[in-house]
Amino acid sequence: MFNRSNFSTEEGLIKGCLKGDRSAQRHLYDSYSGKFLAICMRYLKDREHAEDVMIESFMKIFEKLPQFQYKGSFEGWMKRIVVTQALMTLRSNRHLMMEVNLEAEYEYGDHHYELTHLEAAELMELVQSLPVGYRTVFNLYAIEGYAHQEIADLLGITESTSKSQLNRARTALKEKIASLQPKTKTNHG
Repeated sequence: MFNRSNFSTEEGLIKGCLKGDRSAQRHLYDSYSGKFLAICMRYLKDREHAEDVMIESFMKIFEKLPQFQYKGSFEGWMKRIVVTQALMTLRSNRHLMMEVNLEAEYEYGDHHYELTHLEAAELMELVQSLPVGYRTVFNLYAIEGYAHQEIADLLGITESTSKSQLNRARTALKEKIASLQPKTKTNHG
């Protein structure tokens, strides 16, 4: 059990980690490893790769911790490191390379889907089944909250390619969701 007096606040936990306190580092890892593994799994289908990236991310977090300036959310700061590490892994491994399609521009409209009977876990499975390029842009935009220009910079693609990949991801998800809807619906025109 961790010492409550030292780690009862985020600042206390950070200071403990900065001092090299193993129990503080362990507490930080235990507190966030599950969440960060889930983030890695959104980008890398293979659990072993995802676990490796999560561990590499924690190494980066501990290495860069002196740079954290208590501006904004500490968790958000760490998540950005995790996402960046996952994207760097995607970009550096040829067999994980993104298949980004550079086709003609599409109209980018807002799409609303009926998700009435779809559980979050089922939706995440559908996202996982998308091609790497679609899945990566969808995760960055819809789940992590990055803007298209930020996505373009992170992935080394154009902003329009990011928008195109998101549009295709949404279309593919809409088709997958529609295929899961009960087939007994009748058209009352």
